[in-house]
Amino acid sequence: MKNLCIIPARGGSKRIPRKNVKDFLGKPIIAYSIEAALKTGLFDEVMVSTDDQEIAAIAKQYGASVPFMRSAETANDFATTADVLNEVLSEYKERGQVFDNLCCIYATAPLIASQDIVDAYNRLSQGDFACVYPVVQFSYPIWRCLDVAEDGSMKRHWPEYENSRSQDLPKEYHDTGTFYWYKLQQGTLASGKIGAIIVSEDRVQDIDTETDWKLAEMKYKLLHIK
Repeated sequence: MKNLCIIPARGGSKRIPRKNVKDFLGKPIIAYSIEAALKTGLFDEVMVSTDDQEIAAIAKQYGASVPFMRSAETANDFATTADVLNEVLSEYKERGQVFDNLCCIYATAPLIASQDIVDAYNRLSQGDFACVYPVVQFSYPIWRCLDVAEDGSMKRHWPEYENSRSQDLPKEYHDTGTFYWYKLQQGTLASGKIGAIIVSEDRVQDIDTETDWKLAEMKYKLLHIK
């Protein structure tokens, strides 16, 4: 089985400028994703898809390849991750390289654990899933969510659960937004059943604001720095 890791990292991040190479506790944040991927030993190639020469240089410094640069069409604010993945797969196919599985790891995932990548790959390869990715349980039961109207009035979305004990409510999960494994069919993303691995909340943090960034650094220190 040939496995490809793609780390999308365009240069034009808006909310946190230069986000993908911003210093995170002593090294560019993208380095953590590259190192986690390499540590698994699963990949025939760990590549960074970028339109930015500085990002490309840093990616190579930490062991990733940048065999070609991202096009302008997939580097704008409207391109989706799927657009980027398909472009990369198409470029490899033109070069005569076809892979069996693809893992997309986001560049701002410093809390990612190599073992999670391995566990998700095992689930993908041993089951009938087309895609597998990590999820985390909601920290508060979503069944108790409230709807707030424009006039400030409020009501329960599911009033039938008002008197239910938290431990009796169904567990629900959300995407961690860190990485995704896909099976490939003739060099393109396969479709089908989606699988999950469950990870703990201390390894999950969206990083969209400066406050998010500081929270991620705090979590990383709690996990790794004694």
